[in-house]
Amino acid sequence: MSVAAAAPSGGRRITASLLQLSDTVAAILLVADLVVVCVSVLLRFLFNAPVEWADDVARGLMVGSSFFGAASALARAENLGVAFFVDMLPAAIRRVIDSIGALLVTVVAAYVAFNAIKMGWLTTGQTSGSGLPLEWTFYPMGVGALFMTVFAAEIFCKRSAREMIAGLVATAAIAGLYLAWDFLSPDSVPSSSTLMLVGFFLTLLGGLPIGFALALAALIFIWVEGTLPGVIFAQQMARGIDNFVLLAIPFFILVGYLMEANGMSVRLIELLQRAVGRMRGGLNVVMVMSMVLFSGISGSKMADVAAVGSVLIPAARRSRQNPGSAVALLAASAVMAETIPPCINLIILGFVANLSIGGLFVAGLLPAGLMALALIVLCIILGKRPEPEEDAEPQAPVSGLWSGAIASFGLIFMIFFGFKSGFATATEISAFAAVYAIVIGSIVFRELSFKTAAHSFVQSATRSGLVLFIVAAAQSLAFILTLQQVPHAVGDFMLSLSGSHGTWLFMLLSIVVLIVMGSVLEGAAALIIFGPLLLPVAVKLGIDPLHFGVVLVISMGLGLFAPPLGLGLYGACLIGNVPIEQTIKPILGYLGLLLLCLLVIAFVPAISTALPRALGY
Repeated sequence: MSVAAAAPSGGRRITASLLQLSDTVAAILLVADLVVVCVSVLLRFLFNAPVEWADDVARGLMVGSSFFGAASALARAENLGVAFFVDMLPAAIRRVIDSIGALLVTVVAAYVAFNAIKMGWLTTGQTSGSGLPLEWTFYPMGVGALFMTVFAAEIFCKRSAREMIAGLVATAAIAGLYLAWDFLSPDSVPSSSTLMLVGFFLTLLGGLPIGFALALAALIFIWVEGTLPGVIFAQQMARGIDNFVLLAIPFFILVGYLMEANGMSVRLIELLQRAVGRMRGGLNVVMVMSMVLFSGISGSKMADVAAVGSVLIPAARRSRQNPGSAVALLAASAVMAETIPPCINLIILGFVANLSIGGLFVAGLLPAGLMALALIVLCIILGKRPEPEEDAEPQAPVSGLWSGAIASFGLIFMIFFGFKSGFATATEISAFAAVYAIVIGSIVFRELSFKTAAHSFVQSATRSGLVLFIVAAAQSLAFILTLQQVPHAVGDFMLSLSGSHGTWLFMLLSIVVLIVMGSVLEGAAALIIFGPLLLPVAVKLGIDPLHFGVVLVISMGLGLFAPPLGLGLYGACLIGNVPIEQTIKPILGYLGLLLLCLLVIAFVPAISTALPRALGY
């Protein structure tokens, strides 16, 4: 059910104007968020004058920016979906499934828009704790979802009349079959929970974008059960991202894009190439080290992959290396970097599982160091000295490269000092990191123009909207699972299983579950659904929650970049312009090594807990 296949290239004139408007609104809301957070922190620390309404305003701005950004991502067909199984079907069947998917995306977006606007109307006159109107959160969300509906409808209408009719008939037939079954033999109809799970896996494996598959699963339960109003669905989606902690996600993503735009990333990679690029396996070592450093600055792994891959994959081609192996190592390095702060998946896990985000950041350092060391040693053992590049570009002065490196390390120091000193929260640190990147790029390097900065804000709003829409949809499904007491049932089952076989079995099962679900879901969704299910059980079994959280995030990362379903691997292949078939053999070797590292980390808790205990977490 991939909607990408029929995405408009230029779009009709009206839709193109709406896309430009959506980009503008999402970026402006993100800028406003940045200003609100920075000003509130400065007023609090410089003048001891905290702004009571700042958190509520910042959260409301984030909800609006997320839905407008998600709408822009949908218009550009950037939504992630599992296309592996659909691609194996005959072309005619695939076109029908894609048409059904485009129709379902339109229905879900329209349902979100209607109920968000209705929720805004119902909450008119109500205020938050600081006195701000509640409708200020729901109306922007509804308008953003309305934009999403228009873009989804255009994607559906871009198909041929035959495909649209086939999609409508097939969807109506499925709905009619259920209604007829429920009318003729209501006692034999599967439960709403069963239908929800079946619908979820069918649409997910059919290629429907992950966020919409999650949202549709929750809607199937609501529609079949018939007791929950639609506004509850919109309320839960808003609740899923209406949290000040999650603001760190768009800000850290913004830092990554600004680094790429202001020339900091290129300088840092070039310096690493000068330092270790000529050693045995040097280019591969540079790739791993670049991912380590970039992950310590940007929270988005795909932004890191894009920044590093755009420089080093062409370099691998020029030095006559196998580009498939280079992309495989790039993907494996992204798995390694999943626990290097400020990774957004650590932030999401800390949010949904009520764990210390600073503690998770510190707990992930040594495990990431172990995996990075393993990859570097393997690169040196299997590598060879690079051959001279053909058509090598003139090298930049070392002094200019060091300025980029110093600026990068200054940003890393700011992030870690902020967490350790308690000067600010993760969100506030991420906001100042973005301001730092803007100042360095525009004043120090003089490479960040207004136009490139504006483009970075649009990219960040779109990418974070994509992630946060998945978070919002996952929250709606998690709410339904909680109503069905699934967390309680899973907890009892895991406790009974571990009671008879020991905690090692629980740990192995958790790793397997997160690898499998990480491969079919985007990482955030897997953590939101399974983090709150498994962490309470781990605590009851005496497993340190920070240690277990690190294990979950690494396991999810392995699944996210594992063939044939891993969405992260597909993204890395797109960035490197390499067919996925060329990466499968080398990536399996790298992932096998990282799996061994994960088992060591899982069963030697001190690797994760030593630093947090030493630093007082």
